[in-house]
Amino acid sequence: MPEYRVEDCIGADHPSLPGHFPGRPLVPGVLILERVVAALRQAIGSSQIVGAPAIKFLRPLFPEQRYTIILQIQVPTAHFRCEAAGQLLAQGSLSLSVPP
Repeated sequence: MPEYRVEDCIGADHPSLPGHFPGRPLVPGVLILERVVAALRQAIGSSQIVGAPAIKFLRPLFPEQRYTIILQIQVPTAHFRCEAAGQLLAQGSLSLSVPP
């Protein structure tokens, strides 16, 4: 199954960071997942996510830290992982419904 890769970085000025956590900001998991979904839509176009049966956040992602989103898509499932500096940050799968 081919991989689709997207390099990304969340800027320190992102509006979700000031409250998450003061003094040592971390990128919220929901923001990472939002970027995964955007990469998925870029890879396969029109699709609807109908479920997220498995998602794990394993290590923190910090603002300005470069990371890679790696997708393996086999409709109706998209598996993803996010890696930075050779370490796994997050992984999971999303259930898809793609229009004919």
